[in-house]
Formats: sequence, structure tokens, C-alpha cells
Amino acid sequence: MGRIVVLALGGNALTHQGQAGTHDQLAANAEGMARSISSLMLAGWEVVLVHGNGPQVGNLALQQEEGSDVVPEQPLFSLGAMTQGQLGSLFALALRKVLGSRAPEIVPLVTHSEVDPGDPAFGNPTKPIGPFLSAEEAQAFAAERGWAVKEDAGRGWRRVVPSPEPVRILEAASIRTLLDAGVVVIAAGGGGIPVVPTSAGHRGVDAVIDKDYAAERLATSLGAEALVLVTSVEAVLLDYGTPQQRAMLEISVDDAESHLAEGQFPEGSMGPKVRAGIRFLRNGGDVSVITTPALVYASLEGTVSELEGRPGTRIVRVRPVTDPSGERRSFV
Repeated sequence: MGRIVVLALGGNALTHQGQAGTHDQLAANAEGMARSISSLMLAGWEVVLVHGNGPQVGNLALQQEEGSDVVPEQPLFSLGAMTQGQLGSLFALALRKVLGSRAPEIVPLVTHSEVDPGDPAFGNPTKPIGPFLSAEEAQAFAAERGWAVKEDAGRGWRRVVPSPEPVRILEAASIRTLLDAGVVVIAAGGGGIPVVPTSAGHRGVDAVIDKDYAAERLATSLGAEALVLVTSVEAVLLDYGTPQQRAMLEISVDDAESHLAEGQFPEGSMGPKVRAGIRFLRNGGDVSVITTPALVYASLEGTVSELEGRPGTRIVRVRPVTDPSGERRSFV
């Protein structure tokens, strides 16, 4: 059994800016991510892939609403299950294509995340799903369909839905069994299908779980050594947008917590990733990485070539050492 890494990829990484989200575009983007994942597998890591689904589940919700006069509209948690199958298949096929004859068994697993029915998120929708909209389009959809809409980090307006935090991943034991058998697992897609416990078993609830928090819950339950949160920027930035802006390369969990408390990382941006990374370390993990697909291997393995240029952000348990000049190695 090798070292376990849980790698979380955002749904926006599968639909790049300016793309419509066609099947061919999604498949090509999944193949690019598969190359990064394959480098970890060939280095001996046991990989669990967690992916987001915000754009995809939002688009599917639009299709459901538009076709509701022809076929019955399905609840949001069912759409999450549908996109788990869709995106899990894309990643499995992409990994098989990239690895060829070296590919191990790859299993996309429909996964459920238990949430607390009393989570305050149900009264405060914040999770963006679906396409970016103009302010006029967003307000029109809100009036016509009863959506909650919010502006999303200066990029446009989007529909928002409740995003409760995951309590546990119901299939964690099965995922561990598959890992022990040498299987690459694709799990907790879209953060997992949100369910709440009842006297008659679990039932689905309309929400979308943050995939970074779900990845942390899964990584912790598996006893993983590493949690990798893939995003569109090479490294986490301090004092973003100011003349003092700089990248964090390696930082202790204590310092990361301090910066989070100072408000350095907005909730609609780096906040969930940094918080998930901190939780993973506080729960026994070795290292959390936040970076782009291209820098995943270099950041996790601590090896940087001329091709990569530099690693992304590593959050570690202890305070990084200083070089002889007294400068912290955490920043560039």
C-alpha cells in the first residue's frame, strides 16, 4: 500500500473560460488533468480524485427546468448524482487513455455525504452553480424561477444554493477497500450527494457541498498523507491586489490559520481551500497543497524543474525554516 493522496479538482477546471461546456471540451480538459494525476500514480501515490460539479449541475438544472413540461423535473440532489456519473466517466476514460497499458483499475463511485439537517447553510444559500450571468439575466431568473442569485467574485452573477458542510462520507470504508486493492477511485464528485439521517435511513436534500471540504473529510477518514486542492492559480497570495502581494510557497498550519483569521482569504475564493487544508493537517494529515494542475507533482514531491519554474503552496504542520539571511522560505 503506497501513500494516499486525495486530489480535489474544481468543476470550473472542466469548463474553461469562454467555453460552452460541450462534451468534447469537457473530455479534452479531463485528459489534461489526467496527465497530472498520472505523474502522481507513477510516483507510487494511491490516488483518490474528488471533483467539483458547479457549472455542470447548474447547466443540468437549467435543462430540467426548461423541459419540465415534457418530463418530470428532478430534485437538485439527484442532479448531483447524475453529474457524478457524467464526470466520473470522463475522468476514468481520460486516465485510461493517458496511462494506456499502465492503467490500473479505475472506479468512479457514486458517493453520499451526510450533512446536519440543522446546518445554518440551509437558511443562507452561498454556493454558486451554473453559468455566469449578467446582472439583468440573474435578476430575471430570480424573479421567474425563485432563484437566489449573487455576484461571484467580480466574474458575473450566478445562482446560489445551500452549501452545508459534510459530516462524513458514507462510502469511506468501501473507498479504503478499493485503495487497498490497488484501485484508483473517483469519489465524492460535486462534494458528494447531500443526505441527512432519518429514522428510516438517509434521504437526499437540495444542496451542493463544497468539494474541498468533502475532500478533507474523505482524506481524513482514509488516513491520507496528502490533500491536494487544484485551482487556477499557482499559489495562494497574501495581500492580494496590493503592492505587497506575494505568494506563499511553504507555510505552517499555525501561520495559515492566522492569515485566515485576518481575512486574507475570501470565502468566495481561497477561503474554503485554505480552511480545508488546515483541517486536514489538524486531523493528522502530513501536507496540504494548493496549486494548478501543472504544478501538482512538483508541489507535492518538492521537486521543481525548469519546466515548472516553481511550486505552488504547501501547508505543513511545523513552521518552515529560514535561510541564512533570515528570510522566510515561505514567500517569493
